[in-house]
Amino acid sequence: MHARPNVIFIMADDLGYGDLGCYGQKEILTPRIDELAEGGMRFTQCYAGSPVCAPSRCCLMTGLHNGHGRTRDNIPHDIFLQPDDVTVAEVLKQAGYRTGAIGKWSLGNPGSWGIANYQGFDYFYGHLSQAQAHFYYPDYLWENDKVVLLRGNRGGARGEYTQDLFTEKALGFIEENQQRPFFLYLAYTIPHWSDYDRDSPDSLVVPTDAPYSDRDWPQVEKNYAAMVTRLDSDVGRIMDQLKEIGIDQNTIVLFTSDNGPSAERLHSAEFFHSSGPLRGVKRDLYEGGIRVPMVARWPGTVAAAQVSDQVWAFWDVLPTLGELAGLPPKKGIDGISMAPTLLGREQKEQHEYLYWDYGHVRGNFSQAVRFGDWKGVRNGPDGPIELYDLESDVGEARDVAGSTPDVAARIAEIMEEAHVESADYPIRMPGNEGSQ
Repeated sequence: MHARPNVIFIMADDLGYGDLGCYGQKEILTPRIDELAEGGMRFTQCYAGSPVCAPSRCCLMTGLHNGHGRTRDNIPHDIFLQPDDVTVAEVLKQAGYRTGAIGKWSLGNPGSWGIANYQGFDYFYGHLSQAQAHFYYPDYLWENDKVVLLRGNRGGARGEYTQDLFTEKALGFIEENQQRPFFLYLAYTIPHWSDYDRDSPDSLVVPTDAPYSDRDWPQVEKNYAAMVTRLDSDVGRIMDQLKEIGIDQNTIVLFTSDNGPSAERLHSAEFFHSSGPLRGVKRDLYEGGIRVPMVARWPGTVAAAQVSDQVWAFWDVLPTLGELAGLPPKKGIDGISMAPTLLGREQKEQHEYLYWDYGHVRGNFSQAVRFGDWKGVRNGPDGPIELYDLESDVGEARDVAGSTPDVAARIAEIMEEAHVESADYPIRMPGNEGSQ
């Protein structure tokens, strides 16, 4: 294994498990990400931290699952990381890494302790605000502690597309830091819908719908496909650069999505079968809301053309990257290192369970647990436990809680022990949500 590999962690926003060719997509072209998978390891059972953006990113950054993480939902909007939170960037800085975050942050606004530069990142460019990240032609972005005005986007003009800006900044960061170990967290906003006009095809904003312009599809679906293919092309640009500057062999690239596909506005997750064989979409705790694509490529170290069914989740990223950087295991987190799997060794340490929750202040607090091949879901604080055998029923179509009460009871116990109450996220009963 190479000493202290460079790490590039690329994350799409609302990209479904089934949106990539290497995961079965038939219509949307993703040749460069498919190539990434062919050159490395494709995981079939990797999970996001949450079915929505901000808490999923919190799990990724801190190594804690949502039952006791700092940011547990997209609302309230002002629950950000604090000084005592330790992020993956802070961990890697202990090993001498230069750290950069580009794109969508969501874990701290200006004036808070949660901004990326206070959470271990030497360089930041992008959206601090969760809400601002819903725009692809915004008036401004942040670069470290300075506002960068995007003058080409003034007065309704659309000149500077954020996806293109993020890619250029990423390429610049790699170029600048090629002589030292670096960690680049590239959190793209594609293919998330936009707040420009939620109820029109323009809710999915892209400069051109090529190469799908002549397809007999609704315009919103042409736009969606074009966004995903544009993302794919930019991943390809990054991979090409690594080879051109000669650091391809000492760089591990991971590609994933923050949660399942969106089913909002006019876009239909069914149109491209974005969830693949899975049930549910973004905001669901069924597999389609939380199981995500995950590809890892590291030439000469991670064997090519591998498909792994290792079960893991975003809170495992911190200890995994820490081990690859040569650091001792971090204590007090939920994550375990998946470095043995990546390196082709026996994965001795396994999770007893994985835990998720969602909807704390929305009046529909729900929980999910994966326990071996069993998956338990409870929709609503007083809802019954639904139980599925993922080995034989990955689509979660057959609830077997009634015939397997002992497993359902154990999952109920895990839900109780894994969730730690938080004053920031009081669980309100239906009809008592308050203003949001």
